[in-house]
Amino acid sequence: MAAAHQARVQNEVEEMVQSLERDHIRVMQGRMFRCSADCCDRSTDSMSVVHQCIERCHTPLAKAQGLVTSELEKFQDRLTRCTMHCNDKAKDLFDSGAKEPAVRSLMDSCVGSCVDDHVNLLPSMTRRLQDNLDSIQQ
Repeated sequence: MAAAHQARVQNEVEEMVQSLERDHIRVMQGRMFRCSADCCDRSTDSMSVVHQCIERCHTPLAKAQGLVTSELEKFQDRLTRCTMHCNDKAKDLFDSGAKEPAVRSLMDSCVGSCVDDHVNLLPSMTRRLQDNLDSIQQ
């Protein structure tokens, strides 16, 4: 993928992840740490009970992080498949006798379309992630 296209996708995804982290994940981290501290304050509980309590505190955050990671992996897979399709089209064009400038132009246009399509998916992906993060039991 051309550097400009790659930078655009990376910036857009990074902005989305930072927003999710700031508005959802960070809040969950605070809850997890406070919950874990409360578990540690239970002086009459056994070590295993305290450990189980801490594990319960960590579960929502682990689910949230897994959810975000899974969505990002799916997004990356789809974008990769799209750019691979562009590679195939460029190779076919080159094999049919087209000159390198035409092949490069096709490739750039095709990858640009992939990037546009996938960047346009980010708002709905963000909403879906926000809804799912909000639904995770604390």
